Amino acid sequence: MGSHLLDTTFGVCLIGVIIAAEFHGVACVQAWYYFTHQTDRWPLKLYVATLLSLDSVHQALITHTVYTYFVTNFDNPSQLNHIVWSLRVQVLINGLTALLAQSFLAFRVWRLSKGNKWLTGAALVLILAEFGSVLAYIARSIPLKALAEVETRLKALSITVNALAASSDVFIAAILCFLLLSSRTGFNRTDTMIRKLVLFFVNTGLFTRLFSLFAIASLISITVASTTFIYILFFFCMGRLYCNSLLAILNARKMIRGRDDEMFTTKDMPLSWQRAVHGQPRTESAVSARAENGKDRRELAVGIDTDTDRESAGDEDEDAKAGSR
Repeated sequence: MGSHLLDTTFGVCLIGVIIAAEFHGVACVQAWYYFTHQTDRWPLKLYVATLLSLDSVHQALITHTVYTYFVTNFDNPSQLNHIVWSLRVQVLINGLTALLAQSFLAFRVWRLSKGNKWLTGAALVLILAEFGSVLAYIARSIPLKALAEVETRLKALSITVNALAASSDVFIAAILCFLLLSSRTGFNRTDTMIRKLVLFFVNTGLFTRLFSLFAIASLISITVASTTFIYILFFFCMGRLYCNSLLAILNARKMIRGRDDEMFTTKDMPLSWQRAVHGQPRTESAVSARAENGKDRRELAVGIDTDTDRESAGDEDEDAKAGSR
């Protein structure tokens, strides 16, 4: 295999592993911040730990793949067309990461839409279709021994996986923004919070937007340049971006809940938001009573169900005053 062919195949894979490793490092830092600064219940902490573990396993698998081709089989061109087992398994790990991350966001759609079966069902159909395509890809790749066979026999499935990944991410993000915008009440402080949340999903959700771009880039490259491994570069990073986007959402809650004139207590929320936060309708007096007792734990309007850390004594007094107005 000529050097010009290596540049657009295994050379591109090496670049993908390096970029994915950088994203993995960011995820590890975000996870450290999450476990040291967030006081969520153990199910959510277990979820984050599982997601980070899958992320780490995937990084190990793609590193093993490149090491096998470039080091173990150095100066052995005949092995470059052989499918390394880790290259096949990493597809499954990427699929599991996507399933966990997107299911988390689909549940937020369920809570914020007050149990809308159509919206949540559409999101779940896309998510499950993507994971089903991943399983079908792995099943059909098991009998194959050469990379050339993958390029010819599984091209349609590869396109399907990438198309569903991009579609599900864009759909969920659009639905969350729509639900937030439709929750506007006309009250200045409440609508300000909605605008902040929408801006968060559109702008601050950098890793989610990167995922969409990477998924679309992977889809385009496998369609127009299927004889190269350019699409693998983007695919290697997609699971990493999922992990980072979820950690960014969880770690940004305190920033969005920050106390200034534009923020508000739960009694200012629309009724649907109060259900998402507290699990049941709340009356103004009930919320005020909780604030006075220093127990009111505010969360994102998208309904992330966690126990947040207790406020300081001075902040509790401030919340009590706000709740009694």
